[in-house]
Amino acid sequence: MKKIILALLLLAPVTVFAQKFGCVDYDAIAQNLPEYAKAQGDLQAMAKQYENELKGLQEEFRRQADDYDKKKSTMSATDQQSTEQKLMEMQQKIQQSYEDNSQELQKKQQELLQPIQMKVAKAIENVGTQGGYVYIVMKGSLPFINPTLCEDVTEACKSEVIKLK
Repeated sequence: MKKIILALLLLAPVTVFAQKFGCVDYDAIAQNLPEYAKAQGDLQAMAKQYENELKGLQEEFRRQADDYDKKKSTMSATDQQSTEQKLMEMQQKIQQSYEDNSQELQKKQQELLQPIQMKVAKAIENVGTQGGYVYIVMKGSLPFINPTLCEDVTEACKSEVIKLK
């Protein structure tokens, strides 16, 4: 009985080393997809549109603020107060527009990238299952991955994700 327990204890470390570990560069897989490039282009176009709208509002605000500064000395107290109120409202509108645009951009990013993320995750899962990997970790997600103990499966995942179309 003692010999069996001793044999099991000696073989236990061997079974740990027999397990396969993989690592993958998620970004390289995602960037390899045509839908990723399209999503990035769409997001950049949307961001540019929002940026142009915001610049237009800021320019209008500056124009009206400069106009107010020039005419302030000749305005009545009521007109000054009214103009200052309009400028404050305009400034709030610019801030609200910036926040709304940021939220819309994040929402659109999630909407466009979620199917890509799911596709890449499925490819990694397929490679892991087919290759008999115990773990596949993302490069950069851990402080250290020993490249001699971890097989890079990025290329296999790139091939697999193309098959998923």
